[in-house]
Amino acid sequence: MNKPSDLVIDMPSDREITLTRSFDAPRELVYAAHSQAEHLKHWWGRGNPVEIEIDFREGGSYRNVEHADDGNDYAFRGEFREIVVPERIVQTFEYEGMPGQVAVETLVFTERDGRTTVTSTTRFDTTEQRDGMAESGMAQGAAESYAALDRHLATLR
Repeated sequence: MNKPSDLVIDMPSDREITLTRSFDAPRELVYAAHSQAEHLKHWWGRGNPVEIEIDFREGGSYRNVEHADDGNDYAFRGEFREIVVPERIVQTFEYEGMPGQVAVETLVFTERDGRTTVTSTTRFDTTEQRDGMAESGMAQGAAESYAALDRHLATLR
């Protein structure tokens, strides 16, 4: 079983953060969990209650609002730039609490022996934006979200 520590974080350039995590599930299912509201609501936002709005098509958009345990709401939004089912999603990513700082996130889904690895590379406009994201608690939030995804996937197998 995966643990939150299974998340690998790298900074391959001065403007990028890469997150890599493997799941014991087929690629089509992991991809669906990233692209369909009925799955996203179970894991996105660390497994907290979340409102999901998604128009999953190139040029479509999404908005996710996490209702966190601390009583705060955290909203994120973006636009889908490229979709290659079930291999790749390129989307923008913006935390509404820091408007105007839009990153571009590329998700790549690869399967080997029934396990799927998700590699997410986020590119920022500046090194300062990348460092700000890295210092924001992003690693813990991503690890908690992917742990929630792992639990959700287990219910579907």
